[in-house]
Amino acid sequence: MIIRIVRMTFTEEGAKEFLPIFEKHKVAIRHFPGCSHLELLKDIRQPNTYTTLSYWDKPESLENYRQSELFEQVWGKTKMHFAEKTQAFSFEKFIEVD
Repeated sequence: MIIRIVRMTFTEEGAKEFLPIFEKHKVAIRHFPGCSHLELLKDIRQPNTYTTLSYWDKPESLENYRQSELFEQVWGKTKMHFAEKTQAFSFEKFIEVD
């Protein structure tokens, strides 16, 4: 499993523009082949900063999404609203403690 975290900081107006974009596409992203989980997190100290957390069955599934028309639609509309460069990280689960 691949865990993908993308932190995005928006302008104040950009944050308002981003939320409807995410809302419109969240189900399609979540049901993209290989995606088993999707969350949108909001930073408690920086109200215009959001982070997506998604789980992918394998690196190829994430890459297929990143090369897809869906990604182009979402990212194309989203990236113009950033106040800072995004940070993206991919992890594999190493140790889980119950």
